[in-house]
Amino acid sequence: MSTDLARWQFATTSIYHFLFVPVTIGLAFLVALLQTSWYKNDNPTFKRLTKFFGTLLLINVAIGVVTGLVQEFEFGMNWSNYSRFVGNIFGGPLAMEGLAAFFLESTFLGIWIFGWDRLSKKLHLTCIWLVAGASMLSALFIMAANSWMQHPVGYTMNSQHEPQLNDIWALFTNPVFLWAYPHVILASLVTGAIVMLAFSAWHLRRQSSTAAFRRTAIISLVVLTPAVFVNMFIGSELGVVEGKYQPMKIAAAEALWNTCPSHCPFSAFQTGGGNNDPTPTKIIEIPDLLSILATNHIDGEVQGINQLQAQYVKEYGPGNYIPNVFIQYWGMRVMAYLAALIGLFALWGLWLIRRKTLGKAKWFLLIAPWFAIAPFLMNTAGWLLTESGRQPWIVQGLMKTSQAASPSVTTTDIWISLIAFVLLYLSLGVADVYLMIHYGRQELEPGAQQGPDGGDADSDLPPPDSSPDSVAEPDEDRVPALIY
Repeated sequence: MSTDLARWQFATTSIYHFLFVPVTIGLAFLVALLQTSWYKNDNPTFKRLTKFFGTLLLINVAIGVVTGLVQEFEFGMNWSNYSRFVGNIFGGPLAMEGLAAFFLESTFLGIWIFGWDRLSKKLHLTCIWLVAGASMLSALFIMAANSWMQHPVGYTMNSQHEPQLNDIWALFTNPVFLWAYPHVILASLVTGAIVMLAFSAWHLRRQSSTAAFRRTAIISLVVLTPAVFVNMFIGSELGVVEGKYQPMKIAAAEALWNTCPSHCPFSAFQTGGGNNDPTPTKIIEIPDLLSILATNHIDGEVQGINQLQAQYVKEYGPGNYIPNVFIQYWGMRVMAYLAALIGLFALWGLWLIRRKTLGKAKWFLLIAPWFAIAPFLMNTAGWLLTESGRQPWIVQGLMKTSQAASPSVTTTDIWISLIAFVLLYLSLGVADVYLMIHYGRQELEPGAQQGPDGGDADSDLPPPDSSPDSVAEPDEDRVPALIY
C-alpha cells in the first residue's frame, strides 16, 4: 500500500512538474529568437515582444520549474532503497545538472531580468541564449539518467550487488537517450510555439497590436511546423529502440497479447482491453503499420504480452511483468493523435500565411488559444507511456518498483504529504494559469515615438506627418528576416 501511494505521489509531482518544463525550454528559445531579431534589426517592436513573452517565461519559471526540486527530496524520503541502488550511477549526471545546468540557467536568467538598459545589447542577448541553452542542457542530464533506467548501460555490479558506473560516456551514447532527448527537446519547442501562437492569436482576433503579434504568430508557426513533424519521426524511431530493449512496453502499447510473426496491423481504436481483457475488439486496423513502427520493417515480428511474460518468469523468477495495458494503449494513441492534429493545425497556419490572411482568419484565431491545451495533454500522455510501460521495473531488468520504496515511511506519512502536495500544486496551478492569462492579455508596452524614416516598422499608426491613405499597408504575413 505504501509503495502504491509513493508511486502516486511521485507521479503527481512529476506530471505537474513536466507541465512547466516544456514551456520553459520552448519559450526560452523563442524569446531568444525575438531578442535576436531586435539585436539584428534594431526594431523596437521586437524589444517589446521580447519583454512581453519574457514575462510569460518568468511566470512559468517562478511557479512551475522549481517544483522539480521536490522530486529530489522524494528520492531520499520515499525511495531510499532506490536511491542507494542507483546512487553510484546518478551521482554524476544529477550533480552536473544541478551545478552546471540549473545554476547556469538561474544565474543568467537573473542577469537577463535586471540587465535591461544596464548591459550592452550583445551581452544581454548572450544571457538569454545562455538561459535557453542551459534549460536544454538540464534536460540532457535528466534524460541521460532516465534513459539509464529504461536501458542500463556503462556499469558493473559491485560487491553489494549495486551498479557501479564505469563508463560515463555510455550514458550519453545510450540508444534510448539518443532518441529520447531530441524527442523531449522538440516536444518542448512544439509546446512553446503553441503557447506563443495562442497569445498572438488572441491579440490578433481583438485587433490589438496586430502588426506585432502577426510577427510572433508567424515565428511560432515557422518553428512549430518542422518541430512537430520531425518529432513524429523521432518518436517512431524511439519506439523501434524501445521495441528492442523494452518489448513489453511496445506489446502493451498495442494490447498485443500473442506474438505477431510478421505484417502486424495497428489498431486505431479498440473497445475493451486492459490487463483483465486479453481479447479487445480492434477497430480500424491499419495493415503492416505495427511492424513498421516497432521494427522499421513491413514484415517485422512483434512479440506478444503472453510470450514475454513467460520469458521474464524464466529469466527473473515468478511475478507479474505486465504494465497497465489500458494506460499504455491509450497513452500511445493520445500522444500520437494529438501530434498529428497539431501538425495539421500548423499546416493550416502556414497555408494562411501563404494566402496572406493569417491576421483575418476568424476560425483559426478563435481555435488557436484553446488549442494550447493540446501539447500539455500530448506531453502527459507521452510521459505516462514511457514511465508506466517500464513497470514493474524501476530500473529495467535490475530492480523492481516494489523493492525500491523506503521501509521506514508509513502509509500515513505518505497520505499526509500527498494531500499537502496536491492542495499546494492545485493552488500554484491556478495561480500560474491566472497570471499567464492576465499578463498574456495585456497590451504591448508603448513604443517610443518615431519619425517616418527610422521608426517602429511595426506600428499600426501612421507617422505624424502622413495621412492614413498615404501609408502603405504592412506586409502582414511576411516572415521576419531572422527566419530566413
